[in-house]
This record gives sequence, structure tokens and C-alpha cells, in this order.
Amino acid sequence: MSASLAELQALERAHAIPTYARNPVQFVRGAGVRLWDEEGNEYLDFLAGISVLNVGHCHPRVVEAVRDQVGRLTHVTNLYYTEPALRLSARLAASSLGGKVFLANSGAEAIEAAIKLARKARPGGNIVVLEDAFHGRTYGALSATPQESKQAPFAPLVPGFVVAAKDPEALSAAVDERTAAVLLEPIQGESGIHVLPDRLLAAARRACDRAGAALIFDEIQTGMGRTGRLWAYQHTGVVPDALTSAKGLGGGLPIGALVTGERLADVLGPGDHGSTFAGGPLVARAALEALELCSEERLLERVTELGERLMAGLRRLPYVTEVRGRGLMVGADLDPARPAGELARRALLEQRLVVNATGPATIRLEPPLVVTEAEIDEALARLGGLA
Repeated sequence: MSASLAELQALERAHAIPTYARNPVQFVRGAGVRLWDEEGNEYLDFLAGISVLNVGHCHPRVVEAVRDQVGRLTHVTNLYYTEPALRLSARLAASSLGGKVFLANSGAEAIEAAIKLARKARPGGNIVVLEDAFHGRTYGALSATPQESKQAPFAPLVPGFVVAAKDPEALSAAVDERTAAVLLEPIQGESGIHVLPDRLLAAARRACDRAGAALIFDEIQTGMGRTGRLWAYQHTGVVPDALTSAKGLGGGLPIGALVTGERLADVLGPGDHGSTFAGGPLVARAALEALELCSEERLLERVTELGERLMAGLRRLPYVTEVRGRGLMVGADLDPARPAGELARRALLEQRLVVNATGPATIRLEPPLVVTEAEIDEALARLGGLA
């Protein structure tokens, strides 16, 4: 395939439902932390497909696993056994909560499975979510995302969601005997990289224990080593009853997962949930490699070190007013004269640096976890060139 950018833009105008505001760049190749467009220009990728390419673009071990599997078996459905899916389920459970796993195709699907799990465990129960949360765009996940601009065009939504302020007392007050679950992101990603305080997570744990509700962590963006631990909850001392994963789990291929602890492991039974494509042998092989790579102790240590280097450098930029994050999940607030969307576009087109805006005032930086010190410094220099 060798279509030009202009040809693709014409195809989009004629045939693609316009749900995306695409940047005027066509990427055709990736390796590690680098991308190339159709004209051969090289870019430094500090978004990683929004925390998807945690192991970098086209990691050799992921590529080899996919090449081997695609020549053997790609799909048979979950009516039959395939080894990669069940090996992956075992490794996910062992790496985290020790229960059981439902494999899905995306983060939103993993959230849908978590909602069904909570509702079956406590029929008719409400699900408490936090202000500024983002859990996805399918109807259950959207109903758990209390953002007016995203919800309003698609009302009526799924009932039974209660929004609590990000305050221990307010959250505790929102949880009672009618609560099926509290669903939260340990670090709120789409709203601007806001790390939830450990005391808030601890209050959620206590409230759920008191009410007999489930505590579910959305680790779709924070998991797979992004914060310097394999799972973000491992920083906090708070253990959820279930978590969701996606994004970095597939090494670049689409997959999601709901992972339970022992208490919720057998709530869902035959016929309660399912998916035609989920856990297919091809994507599960890729995920097995990605999970092993992201579990490496030295890589996780370097994520913490490199994240500190990146955040320190961002704080030195004259137009940055605040920096937040953990590991290589970083948000930088900009002064009002620098709209984040405009700066992200300039970074792409003028400096060939890939970042994105999570709102009018914040840019998000989530490079592959295999990034080097030199690449961190290079990205900071490119951002400095926008001053």
C-alpha cells in the first residue's frame, strides 16, 4: 500500500464516519520509540498510542510471537480450548489478584464485564464512580463516565450510577448497602493525569468492606508497568476486588481483561457474558510476550527513574505551570497563553514529537517504557524549541 496523505484524507471525507479529529500525518512504520511518515520523516513517539505500545513499536519478541501464531491458528471462538488464552489468564491472575480472568477485546469491554460482575454479585446495586472519571464510550462505560459533553448527546444512559466527589468523606457517604461496587482509576488519565491520593483509595476500600460492595480499579491506562509497578494499585497498599486491563496488554494488538480476586472469581457463570473474538490465540500470544516484558524488574525500576527525569525536565520549561504523574504517565499543565491542543499540534508538525492534549490546558506524555535517557532529553529539547 502506498496511498498519499491527500488520498487518505479524500477517502476519509467520502467514506469514514467523522468521529476522529486526525492530525495531518500518515505514519507508515514504527520501531521502539520512533515513528516514520510516508515521506520518511522520523518522529519521537511520547504517546505510545495512548499507553498501548508500552514495549515500544514492533518489539522483536512480540513480532516473532505474532508471526509464529498467525501461521498456526488465528481464531476458533471460545467454544473450544486454545492454549494462549488460558496461559494468559493464568499469568494475569498470578501477577495481580489471584482470582480468575475474563478476556475481552478492549478497555471499554473490560469495563462492561466489570459492571456485569458487580451487578450480578449484588443485583440491583448502584455503582459509585468519581467526578472527572473516564471509563470508556460503550453504554455502560459511558454511563460510568460523568462528563456532560460525552454523555449528553447519547441520553438516556444506563441507570444506577452514583457520582462522588474525590474526597474520602464524600466517597464514604456515597457507599451504602445499595452499592454494588466502587469503580475508579488509580490515576485519572483522560481528565489530565491526576493521581488519586492513597487516603482516598483507602477510604474506598474501607467503605466497600463496610457495605459488602466490590472495589474495582480501572487499570486500563495505568497497568502493564506504566507507573513503575506492573499494576498501579501495587504502589498504594490498597488491593481491589477486581481490576480491568487493556491498552498495553496486547503489545500493540487489541485486547482487554477483567481480573478478579478470589471473592468474585466465580460470580459470572456459563452464558453470563461472552465475546466472539476475545482471547483469540493471535492476540493472546502477543499479550503473553508483552506481559512478560513489562514484568521485568529492571524495566520497572527504569520507568520510575525515567519518569522522574521527564517530570523534572518539564518543570524547567517556561510555559509549564504544573507537572503531575507517576512513572511514565505524565501530565503537564500549560500557562493560559499556550492552549494544549495547539502546542501538541505544533510539537507534531514543527518538532516531530508525538504528544497529545487531554483538555484545553494539559498535555499528556506516555512514551514507551523502553525509552532511554537520551530520548527523554531529546523530547524535552524539542518541547523547549516551542518556547
